[in-house]
Amino acid sequence: MNILLIGSGGREHALAWQLAQSPSCAKLYAAPGNPGIELHAECSAVPADDLDGLIAFVRAHMIDFVVVGPEAPLVAGLADRLRAIGVPVFGPSAAAARLEGSKGFTKDLCARAGIPTAAYARCTSAEEALAVLDGFVIPVVIKADGLAAGKGVIIAETRGEAETAIEEMFDGAFGGAGAEVVIEEYMSGEEASFFALSDGTNVMAFGSAQDHKRVGDGDTGPNTGGMGAYSPAPVLTPDLEAQVMDRILRPTVRALAAEGTPYVGVLFAGLMLTDQGPKLIEYNCRFGDPECQVLMMRLKGDFAALLHAAATGALATAEPPAFSHDYALTVVLAAKGYPGIPEKGGAIHNIAEAEAGGVRVFHAGTARNDRTLVAAGGRVLSVTATGKSVTEAQARAYAAVDRLDFPGGFCRRDIGWREVKREAE
Repeated sequence: MNILLIGSGGREHALAWQLAQSPSCAKLYAAPGNPGIELHAECSAVPADDLDGLIAFVRAHMIDFVVVGPEAPLVAGLADRLRAIGVPVFGPSAAAARLEGSKGFTKDLCARAGIPTAAYARCTSAEEALAVLDGFVIPVVIKADGLAAGKGVIIAETRGEAETAIEEMFDGAFGGAGAEVVIEEYMSGEEASFFALSDGTNVMAFGSAQDHKRVGDGDTGPNTGGMGAYSPAPVLTPDLEAQVMDRILRPTVRALAAEGTPYVGVLFAGLMLTDQGPKLIEYNCRFGDPECQVLMMRLKGDFAALLHAAATGALATAEPPAFSHDYALTVVLAAKGYPGIPEKGGAIHNIAEAEAGGVRVFHAGTARNDRTLVAAGGRVLSVTATGKSVTEAQARAYAAVDRLDFPGGFCRRDIGWREVKREAE
């Protein structure tokens, strides 16, 4: 197959690395790609949000299959446009992508389908939200309804913090994403991520991970798009995974199909493991970033064929994914200033040295300045290593981080800390 991969981040570099190894992939293209993706695919400058340009590219290059990495083109309807011209695509329709595009939509679906999640309220004005707040116990979670690059969630520890978050969201702190706000009950427990593939009818488990959203060591500071992750997440035991499939993922796919919006693609469930069992925090309609990097490091087999089976309604007869028994751990190097305004242009050296011994450095926010690799975004690199334990994978990842020469970057030094602590007990 001639395959087009949409996107330009660390997630897409990991996807490109796996797709390029697939026996089913004859030629891999990427739009727009990045300097790391260029090692595996022929990159085009067509932006991921240029739907007309992407359709034209698909026609001109005789693309057989499209894999969409980021959420924004899906919410904008790229998958619908591709299916309308008969091109299989791994990714949900705009209607089904509302699972990520609108947190309120997902909460309402959970209520209709009996899917365990936090109590909530949807509000369309600051006045309404402040009044509704009286019915919630502090701490409370305030979420911008729309897409906010993983940053539109505030855990308010005081009434004052909640009021400030509400006012800032409706004042445009997250752009149009905050035109509506969801207020949620705070759930206690440990967070984990679980992934499944869907062809609209069938659902196939695709592994677990645990990420680290806060910018600072010890889970301190503001939320980010993700500062690191590891896979698998042992806290998600086989019994808990079965509960997630039976009580959360399959009911979601059934509900969407029954409502005329079948879900095709990957379902990324953010979970809270509570005393009452797993509960859904939120859905993403694409592979996580940086969770994708650790999943791809462990994956074996023909990845392109598996995604194509999901895209064409053939998951029931597809071989389930096979993963290495090793753990994988990734450390995100971000540009100084992130998650605020990142410092761009900092030179990056010693990638090859960092990759010694099977480590992978996936590019996210990078660019070329003449022949020099430079930072061009907030999250810049994902340094990813494997090991027989999380402790071993962590040690190898940080050794690789220390071999890099990126003075303009920083990282957390405790990725995987929960499992490292459990392994030491």
